[in-house]
Amino acid sequence: MFRTALLITVLALPLVACEFGSSESPEVQAARKEAEGKAVGGACRHVGRAIEDCFALNKRADKAAIFAGWREMNDYMRDNKVETAVPQTTPAPAESAAKVEPAPPVSDEAAKPPAKAKKS
Repeated sequence: MFRTALLITVLALPLVACEFGSSESPEVQAARKEAEGKAVGGACRHVGRAIEDCFALNKRADKAAIFAGWREMNDYMRDNKVETAVPQTTPAPAESAAKVEPAPPVSDEAAKPPAKAKKS
């Protein structure tokens, strides 16, 4: 019995110091989320995207942070006469367009034009 208790204690002792879940404090997580939102908002403004479109495309980001980043970038671009950036790459095709099934083969009879009806 003593050995079992000792074994459990020895095995559980390293787990006492472990922090389960995230290793970041709530303040650090909030600051990171704020910075990510500002970066998203600034990037949206830099490419000329409307703030409403930016909100719609980034539903998980904090709207206040997105707006703050968008506004900061807008002020910076206006003060320094920076033009909006135009993406140089082509957008990737949508998945639904890539999964289009080919049309079924057409039989010879269906390929012929319809016969004209004779007038009597």
